[in-house]
Amino acid sequence: MPLCVAMAACNGIFGGIYDTVPQEDAYPYGFIETTPTGGTIYVDATSYQRWTYLDFHRQTIDTANIFQDEPAPERWDIALHRYDVKTNGGAAAETDVATLDAVAGATQLALMPLTEDIDTSVVVDMSGMMQGLLERRSSKLNAVLGKWLDVNTSSMPPVYTMSNRIYVVRMADSSFAALQFTNYINSASAKGYITIKYRYPIQ
Repeated sequence: MPLCVAMAACNGIFGGIYDTVPQEDAYPYGFIETTPTGGTIYVDATSYQRWTYLDFHRQTIDTANIFQDEPAPERWDIALHRYDVKTNGGAAAETDVATLDAVAGATQLALMPLTEDIDTSVVVDMSGMMQGLLERRSSKLNAVLGKWLDVNTSSMPPVYTMSNRIYVVRMADSSFAALQFTNYINSASAKGYITIKYRYPIQ
């Protein structure tokens, strides 16, 4: 069921309120660069009404419309909604290594403390912003993976700061991936276009 939350003022508390209108992008979407052990993913996450599902096992990408109650694909590993991230029964950790290649092997990663998703909600409709209403829908999210981008709304316009950290994700089948979110804008500086460098599978 949709949930509308009244806000005290339309002060841009949620990232994206002052985003540039998306412009046509020259780049393809999905797993655009792949090797047997990793590559690059480019995602159009501009819509508040859609989840984008990534399957690292098959190197595929799919979407589902939240308002139309479209189901998630049968197989997926992580999903993006704007700058929100969730896993499919997995867990994640933030590392202190500088590169994807420096991530430890799977045996060592299995010993790391990992954070599972929690029940919360995401903003799905901004049209009521001027009336102080943001429509939300219940969803699981991963708080650790959500740290990849900080949206500071204490000043206007908001300040977007990427962590540039390497994140480790344990999939539902206990395999591991390493991710680095490297951009949130496209070549026209429109926000919501996410680039992810990844390493999978980690042996």
